[in-house]
Amino acid sequence: MQRIFLKNLTIALALLVPIGLTASAQSLGDVARENREKKADTTSAAQPKVIRNKDLPKDPEADPVADQAATAAQPASVPNKSPEQSAADRRAEQRFAQQRLAEQRAAEQWKRQILAQKDKIAALQSRIDHLKATLQFADVSVYPYAGPYNRDQARQLRRITQLQQQLDEQQRKLDQMQEAARHAGMHTAVYDP
Repeated sequence: MQRIFLKNLTIALALLVPIGLTASAQSLGDVARENREKKADTTSAAQPKVIRNKDLPKDPEADPVADQAATAAQPASVPNKSPEQSAADRRAEQRFAQQRLAEQRAAEQWKRQILAQKDKIAALQSRIDHLKATLQFADVSVYPYAGPYNRDQARQLRRITQLQQQLDEQQRKLDQMQEAARHAGMHTAVYDP
């Protein structure tokens, strides 16, 4: 008896469930349409607002509504600058130009000083070479211990020695100047012209 009852109950449920589902169920197209509408509503509400630099106020404490009105009133190609800002920009440009000019002057001064030092060195070297060329010694192969054989030659040798010391000192000074120019950030064309 229980078997018959369960069998009848199963048959009744099997017949009633499809009838209930068809009565309350929607078509697949209706469900898809509802899902698209819900998705469109959530994405339009959840889409973030894009803020660009031109939308931001120049002064963070300024009124954003007044700033937007000022932005809308100006043409798009003209930057939104107040007279104070444009004056500040001009002052900054002037300071930058003055700084560049000062750097150029410093570079030219370094270059002039280094070239003058090189000229001094070249002149000293030329004098030493000239004195050495005019100095004539006795033939060493004939007189092995021969040195200068007159006072003029002895004087020329002392003068050459003095000039060589001056040349060495001027070369050290040039090296120091070039190193100082390098440390000052000068270009190679300035400290090694």
